Amino acid sequence: MTQPSTSEVRAGAIDVLLRNWRGDHTVPASGLYPHQWSWDSAFIAFGLRHVSPRRARLELETLLGAQWTDGRIPQIVFDPAKGAEYSPGPSFWRSSEIPGSSAVASTAGFVQPAVHAWAALAVHESDPDGSAQARFLERAYPRLVAWHAYLTQRRDRGGRGLISVLHPWEPGTDNSPLWDAALGAVPATPRVPFDRPDLAHAGPGERPTDRDYGRYYWLAERYRDHDCDDRDDAYPFLMEDPLSNALLARSELALASIADHIGVDPAPHRARAADLTVALDQLWDDELGIHTAADARTGELVPVATVNGIVPLVLPGLRDADRLVETLTGPGFLGSGARLVPSTAVTSDAYDPRRYWRGPAWFNTSWLVAEGACVQNRPDIASALRGAIVELAGPGDHPEYVGPVDGAPHGTRRFSWTAALVLDVLHREERP
Repeated sequence: MTQPSTSEVRAGAIDVLLRNWRGDHTVPASGLYPHQWSWDSAFIAFGLRHVSPRRARLELETLLGAQWTDGRIPQIVFDPAKGAEYSPGPSFWRSSEIPGSSAVASTAGFVQPAVHAWAALAVHESDPDGSAQARFLERAYPRLVAWHAYLTQRRDRGGRGLISVLHPWEPGTDNSPLWDAALGAVPATPRVPFDRPDLAHAGPGERPTDRDYGRYYWLAERYRDHDCDDRDDAYPFLMEDPLSNALLARSELALASIADHIGVDPAPHRARAADLTVALDQLWDDELGIHTAADARTGELVPVATVNGIVPLVLPGLRDADRLVETLTGPGFLGSGARLVPSTAVTSDAYDPRRYWRGPAWFNTSWLVAEGACVQNRPDIASALRGAIVELAGPGDHPEYVGPVDGAPHGTRRFSWTAALVLDVLHREERP
């Protein structure tokens, strides 16, 4: 088979982003995900900036415009014309009835990882003159500060300097085995029957089970019915996630750079990044050689190796970085023959190469690990991962995720962050 040229690869990725553009934001995929998703928009902006910095700025500004008064950036900003096409949708959340919710949009109450400051800095750097003229950083900075303050002040439920996630949707790794034990204590019987529109776009063998979804909905009902109040002491799912904490720390470093650009003291942001990096040591499992999740109430670690625990490589000064690189290149991950980073170690009993976050490799987490490899002075790993991102995206029509070893496409197709991160990788390859 003839390999497509770089210009053909770029054109294919741009076409995905053009088709998924909705005037002021990009949907992750036109069928399965018809709204604006929080961390999707951040990853999309990393690639969109190379095509249209103006659109990349608007992508982030639209999301930030839906911020709640407590500072949270919601997981989903709903398109009112598509409300019935995704579940749980706006009629489930009824966010307008929740005090302090967005005044301009119907949204979900949950959040997703804080990649936004990192993305905002990258968007600015791609077009500093246009960004300065639009006062992009000056307008984004206070919203990003409020977002991080919400996480550090409202979500440190374990009191250990780590933020907690309140639902498997929040770290974005929905059915990861990291959450199995905690979900086992959650009823799978929400009060209202739920729909599975996702199964119209992907086979049941690739998606979370109905029992998983029952528990997801029960948690969402509980959170919504308590007005999305993070101080619900009886709430049953409180997990400290290494991916979410590492990305918050990385975005604090980005906020420090943004502060420098606009003449604000960067020191508090650098200090918070350093504190979070040290706090991540509490999530280190020495037997597995990886960071893992912990129950925020007990501090008990979950003995499962997943990509969530490798993402902390994005942080300079990480205590166990050398050992973590060994784990990344070992038999559980890239040493298995995987082209991209498996979402769950192939050596784990929980590994399933086709089912969502229980094995398949995702383009965004592999992109993050490539960034981390550069931070840890392993450009060889970064180069291999970036090459695989480009090579595996196009033939599968920019799939949501792939089999980690065979590269077979799974999930929905024409997925926006897959296309966007291909564009970012191609841009890096072209730089002198």
